[in-house]
Amino acid sequence: MKVIYPALFHEEENAYWVEFPDLQGCNSFGETKEEVFANAQEAMEGYILTIIEETQKLPMPSDIRNIKCDEHSFTSYVSSDLSVYLKSAKAVKKTLTIPQWLNAAAEKSGINFSAVLQEALIKQLNIVN
Repeated sequence: MKVIYPALFHEEENAYWVEFPDLQGCNSFGETKEEVFANAQEAMEGYILTIIEETQKLPMPSDIRNIKCDEHSFTSYVSSDLSVYLKSAKAVKKTLTIPQWLNAAAEKSGINFSAVLQEALIKQLNIVN
């Protein structure tokens, strides 16, 4: 699962700090641009994983063009692939009922029921952006 959110980076007294307009309270800092970008990605990952674990919907990313900057700030996208974290999550067994004809057609096509259900739930919960 890949996520991408716009971030607002600020420069203050030879250091940087970053905030995510769509992720209230998610921010970080660094002494260099490289460090603040790495820290921004780590902060965003932790924030999003917490939202997912609490079974909340992820906010939709804003249009980066609508984020206002001053002379000491700039915007950029921060992205992350959370697949590694999510694959290591504990699995839960679910039982479901579908029509027999649909089951037969899916089995004939080699459909992975677990993968399809996971993809559908991720989409329904707006976890994928």
